Amino acid sequence: MLPRTEIDGHAPSAAEVLPAALVNYGHVTVMQVRDRAVRGLDLHLARLDAANRELFGVGLDGGRVRDHVRHALADTADATVRVTVFRGDGGVSVMVTVRPPEEAATTPQGLRSVVYRRPVPHIKHTGTFAQIHYGRLAEREGFDDALLVDHEGVVSEAGIANVLCHDGDAFVWPDAPALPGITMRLLDRAGLGARRRTVRLADLPSFAAVFVTNSRGVSPVGRVDDRTVPHDTEIFERVTGLYASIPWDPL
Repeated sequence: MLPRTEIDGHAPSAAEVLPAALVNYGHVTVMQVRDRAVRGLDLHLARLDAANRELFGVGLDGGRVRDHVRHALADTADATVRVTVFRGDGGVSVMVTVRPPEEAATTPQGLRSVVYRRPVPHIKHTGTFAQIHYGRLAEREGFDDALLVDHEGVVSEAGIANVLCHDGDAFVWPDAPALPGITMRLLDRAGLGARRRTVRLADLPSFAAVFVTNSRGVSPVGRVDDRTVPHDTEIFERVTGLYASIPWDPL
């Protein structure tokens, strides 16, 4: 039955869950698994290792992570897998949660802007209260997620995704402190050719197309606050086609 959670390869006791539940200090990666394979597995493992060194002062063996993911999956072939790393009583623990698979939305998404920047933005960490809070407020107003901007309207990222724009000539990632997402890095590695430059909230309706990217894939953006954002089918098919061409790595 899903969801299913294991810590260090076994069903956890209440005592083993308490450190993760009570102390909001750890790091995460989320991956889509299809036929027991993952896009960008090397990037996920490198992300976990780098964050573990920064937060806990030790590396995290990729083989250990793969073993725990495979064990938690059991006979499940397709899933959303979240790997959370935290310090338990016996050292660094790896918690794997297996949920049903998710796909990127293909309909244009709505983003509600909010002045907020994630702390330690280069790490996908467990400190997500504000993202969840602003995301829920956005949903109450009929939007799909929050869009994070600073006091000058400079765009950094969405609540749970990177933001990708197309200016009519080339793809653009906002040049602001943000998580270097796995899908972002995979698209760059596949030859997207995106530039990095400052993107302001007021600029978004003037772009030829805007997208959000995360572990689910790539989705178009159709509005930001009360302003419409153009939806270009050709550009959308180009970026989603590039993403679809990225190979899957067996677990």
